[in-house]
Amino acid sequence: MHRIIRKILIFLLVALIVIQFIRPARNSGAAESPTDITHYVQTPDTVLHILQTSCYDCHSNHTDYPWYTNINPVGFWLRSHINDGKEAINFSDLSLLSKKKLDHRFGDIAEEVEKRDMPLTSYTLIHRYAKLDDGQIRLIKSWTETARKEIGYQK
Repeated sequence: MHRIIRKILIFLLVALIVIQFIRPARNSGAAESPTDITHYVQTPDTVLHILQTSCYDCHSNHTDYPWYTNINPVGFWLRSHINDGKEAINFSDLSLLSKKKLDHRFGDIAEEVEKRDMPLTSYTLIHRYAKLDDGQIRLIKSWTETARKEIGYQK
């Protein structure tokens, strides 16, 4: 029994070492692009700062990676997490959506921050500065309401 456990542990150690040589693709596009939503609707500097601090790492074409992403399987998990975040909403390309979809996304943004579902707790545990306070939530909600009026989608 001791030999089997030892072989399993050696196999796991070798596997852990081998996966360090596999590097997931990085989300390293432009931090701000011409299609970024903040270039499409008026975005106060305070709101832009909140978005960049609390949202853009997972919901844009650019992520600032912490050192621990170089350790797999953490790097794989973060890459998957970023892909999921960008699929849900990508601020870098948001202005490319139709007015109907854009109106819906602004509603989603307001709802997610109001329910405190965003940013994710798993993110704010490590990035405490990204946690939104009540005032920041009100700012985001106000911005989304103004933006929805600005795009002029008629239901």
